[in-house]
Amino acid sequence: MMSKFGISVFLGALLMTSSAPGEVPAPESFGTTKDGTPVEIYTLKNDHGMTAKIMTRGATLVQLHVPDKDGKTDDVILGFDDVAGYESEDNQYFGCTTGRVCNRIARGKFSLDGKDYTLAINNEPNHLHGGTARSLDKVVWKATGFSNDKGQGVRLTYSSPDGEEGYPGKLDVTVTFLVMSTSNRLNISYRAVTDAATPVNLTNHAYFNLGGEGSATVLDHTLRLNADSYTPTDDTLIPTGKIVPVEGTELDFRKPTAIGKRIDPLTGTGALGYDHNFVLNPPKEGQKQVLAAALREKSSGRLMRVYTTEPGIQFYSGNFLKGQKGKGGKVYAHRSAVCLETQHFPDSVNHENFPTTILKPGDVFESSTGIEFMIETPEKSPAAAQ
Repeated sequence: MMSKFGISVFLGALLMTSSAPGEVPAPESFGTTKDGTPVEIYTLKNDHGMTAKIMTRGATLVQLHVPDKDGKTDDVILGFDDVAGYESEDNQYFGCTTGRVCNRIARGKFSLDGKDYTLAINNEPNHLHGGTARSLDKVVWKATGFSNDKGQGVRLTYSSPDGEEGYPGKLDVTVTFLVMSTSNRLNISYRAVTDAATPVNLTNHAYFNLGGEGSATVLDHTLRLNADSYTPTDDTLIPTGKIVPVEGTELDFRKPTAIGKRIDPLTGTGALGYDHNFVLNPPKEGQKQVLAAALREKSSGRLMRVYTTEPGIQFYSGNFLKGQKGKGGKVYAHRSAVCLETQHFPDSVNHENFPTTILKPGDVFESSTGIEFMIETPEKSPAAAQ
């Protein structure tokens, strides 16, 4: 068995009609896709100032509002005001669920049980984030809101037929978003089953700026990664298969470090900055999740911690953001947001020494990630950054 493994007026109306904590979140219209399929959005919230909005196209996190040190609430993830924005070329996987296999597969090829498979090449010369027209980020999922003693949530399901985007087997996927009632924590959990052996690697692709989406840069954010090692890649960002220490490299974030401090030497590489998979240090005995990352933005006082059951995390510094306009017409400048994608390693299907991504009939893929926000006060600063 496989181990357990991110229209202004319209949105303003949604904010006024969103459900209160304790109520079962109800679907609201978010428009339709180009082919006329209705898209819904769900609003989850708690009494501590957190509000999350999730749409059914791509099981996508559209908004995530959290308070700053002065109690002012900002949306801290990139995105768009309508479905058209998410269907446009300006959408770089903002907030979506990516898969069947997130990240890259070398040359779009793999072999499984003696059969060769060929996938779309959509990140020349490789396959990226599950494909093109019918990857998980582009289909419309079914959804049901719920409320329990833990908080407000929405459960999204999609059944990917055998052969969709070139992958074998029918894959039934469930993604659950839960805003906790006791703290400003968003839990995202994944579950999948298949009727034939197939690779599975799921993540959320939210872009964060803790100063608020549309802020000019993320290079002033401080990051700590709980990773002693990473997986080096070739110029096309496919792992070589080696696992090497971060010590002595620009990738050493074992202590809180400004993202912009050592990024310049990486600009001329294939990654164009930070776009690397880090091998997370294992959780302590008895812990299901590991603290993977801690991201801090000084002016807002916001501290974000990422917890996960996954063995890796992709740190991406927004190197391809190009000044496109997002929510409310805000400009998303180059390196103005960061992705922290919990995952199995890229191209794992072609590396026997990496943790397996193969899901077999009768087994269950399960994974969970928690994104927790808090305010970093001066007296707690050293501990909060850990």
